[in-house]
Amino acid sequence: MSKLTIEQLQKYLELKYKDTGITESLFMKLVEEIGEVAEVLNQVQGRKNKTSDSCLAYELVDVIHYTFAIAALNGINLEEAIIEKDKEGSLKYNQSPNLSEYVKNI
Repeated sequence: MSKLTIEQLQKYLELKYKDTGITESLFMKLVEEIGEVAEVLNQVQGRKNKTSDSCLAYELVDVIHYTFAIAALNGINLEEAIIEKDKEGSLKYNQSPNLSEYVKNI
């Protein structure tokens, strides 16, 4: 299986939602999916009884899906944003390496 890049995922989701995607409705789906992640984590941690066969991996994928779709429809390059935000955080919290440095070394 070939590797999926952030850029490919964003282009795919932009194509998928360009005619029907409304940021507000995608955001509502994102919030719903975050709630589903919380539900699964509560079940895994024993804070709630298991009520479904929801898979944490799939729920996290749904969160990523809607996050990336919203970014794509709003012209946000998440790869650049992730790297820049990590640089800021690394400087703020005096952490090394930052993501950009890490990627260069792998």
